[in-house]
Amino acid sequence: MPAPISIVIPTLNAEATLPACLQALMEGLHAGLIRELIISDGGSTDLTPKIAEEAGAELVDGSASRGGQLRRGCALARGDWVLILHADTVLEPGWTKPVADHLALQSPAAFRLSFRAKGLAPRWVAGWANLRSGLFSLPYGDQGLLVPRDVYLSAGGYKDQPLMEDVALACALPRIALLQARAVTSAERYERSGWLRRGARNLWTLMRYLLGADPEHLAQEYRR
Repeated sequence: MPAPISIVIPTLNAEATLPACLQALMEGLHAGLIRELIISDGGSTDLTPKIAEEAGAELVDGSASRGGQLRRGCALARGDWVLILHADTVLEPGWTKPVADHLALQSPAAFRLSFRAKGLAPRWVAGWANLRSGLFSLPYGDQGLLVPRDVYLSAGGYKDQPLMEDVALACALPRIALLQARAVTSAERYERSGWLRRGARNLWTLMRYLLGADPEHLAQEYRR
């Protein structure tokens, strides 16, 4: 019987972070969970495509839009499950056990968020993200998403939009459980902008999106 999980990772000039992300997935390969690796690139000009090739990934190219990249990548998935990860996210050791246990439930799940940073602010922001995910079933993409492929397809898949593609899909899926395993992600944007400022900005962007704001307009503001 083929391994159950297709891994899908969107990338754009991710040579600095992708190797660690892929290294953490070796545990799943050894556990017989991973069927294939699909990397959906948005036009990288660094070594990202070479890293993907050396890892044995199926590489799909297209325009740089997170939602569009994920939609293209997931369209190639052949596993019964799809695990979507960001290139700067590393699953903590031992992640295969809670994932394997969850497969029998046939329902979506996300990882608990943690940052590669120390201090009160990173713990506070991660704590809020995990609370939001648990109460409202709204994990962000940096927490990873594990979803049965047929459930993903029934929900309509990712929308081809540059921002909030993860929220749009989460709203269309059945309730998303939180796994007893962490996804450790980069803190670079928070450290650059300030933890409270970035956290407040993310919350404001989420609220505006849920109230109907245009994702293209929100993305333009988000990049400034």
